[in-house]
Amino acid sequence: MPASSTKLYEEGAQITSTFLVRDGVFFEEEISKILVGDTAAYPGCSGTRKLADNLNDLKAQIAANYKGATLVGALIEECGIKTVHFYMNAIKQNAATAVKAYLRKTYEKFNGKPLHAIDYMDDGTPIELTITIDPEGTAKFDFEGTGLEGLHCYNAPSAISKSATLYVLRCLINEPIPLNEGCLIPITFNIPKGTLLNPSGHAAVCAGNPITSQRVTDVLIKAFQACAASQGDCNVFSFGYGGKDAETGEETHGFGFGETICGGSGAGEGWHGTSGVHIHMTNTRITDPEVLEKRYPSILNRFILRPGSEGTGLYNGGMGILREYEFRRPLSCSIVSERRVTRPFGMNGGGYAKSGKNSLVEKGKGGGEDRWVNIGGRKDFTVEAGDRVIIETPGGGGWGVSGEEKITIKKEKLMEIGFTSDYQRRQEQSN
Repeated sequence: MPASSTKLYEEGAQITSTFLVRDGVFFEEEISKILVGDTAAYPGCSGTRKLADNLNDLKAQIAANYKGATLVGALIEECGIKTVHFYMNAIKQNAATAVKAYLRKTYEKFNGKPLHAIDYMDDGTPIELTITIDPEGTAKFDFEGTGLEGLHCYNAPSAISKSATLYVLRCLINEPIPLNEGCLIPITFNIPKGTLLNPSGHAAVCAGNPITSQRVTDVLIKAFQACAASQGDCNVFSFGYGGKDAETGEETHGFGFGETICGGSGAGEGWHGTSGVHIHMTNTRITDPEVLEKRYPSILNRFILRPGSEGTGLYNGGMGILREYEFRRPLSCSIVSERRVTRPFGMNGGGYAKSGKNSLVEKGKGGGEDRWVNIGGRKDFTVEAGDRVIIETPGGGGWGVSGEEKITIKKEKLMEIGFTSDYQRRQEQSN
């Protein structure tokens, strides 16, 4: 997860189309060449750190697929191919029917008007969406207006926007339909080529899945006016070392550690957001403090909620968190995050949440003062023994206007149109 990558080859092995197994033979030599030699052929790049782990992972996946194929074969033998196909299609059609029903309700709710939303990445790149629904329950999701692909790693292949759409629809439908492609049968997409959400084959993409997907989700939810924005981020933080040991100069295999960090979820009609939670399609959990400190040269000084980071309203968003690492030896670090400039939006009059912040505290030399540095949202950097990294994650936006805010807004509106309080009026008359 290099924060500074701009080309795809900088992010690891590129596997386009090659046989892994054929006629019962595992092509270990061919896949090893891709993972090691081909990857290291690019300037400034190296092959995999632990080839044996990669090969064992692939073999485990092959075994899982083989087991699945065997079970499907047994099912066909027991029930017949026609019956199996019938139920496979029925599962897809069930999902499609549920999505169509929801889209028809949405069409009626908004009187057939197109749904529109736009949000901006921290570098100013827009993600824009227009959803046009017809009375029959089919829809077009049009991402026209989204900005160009960037010279960074936040580009997201088009499959990510489609996956985010599938996720959001399943959440909004709120029915136990199984995850399958039937959910997208009623939907067509326009994701213009050369944009952040449909980049060229050369673009770096490692942050597209964990980071940009979250922002696409916020835009989808905003278009449906379903709830306020969540932190819109995964806060991917990693550290490690490799090659020569920085202290002894000896060759070492080193290690690499990475985790995603929780934040606040957005509030909605009838509920407050949740504080310190992984949100939407992260599919990950934060590392336990005991594991982090036992296995890696780091100390977790603080892991607390971040008061004041939530958006307020009739229903408040969830709070982000503060996580402070102290390192016990020199290491290379990387942070890939968003919402360090833009703020998670509120909905229906609710307030914005606070954006996040990443800080490096360099330990003072010879008893001198520590130096505080703003890392920014995306950065590869190094730390020395005693240095600290503090990551403050965004909160979730608020929903609706609270009673106290309504009174304030009403007073401001009255002042705007020339009304004053009774006391002020009498004072003006006496003068």
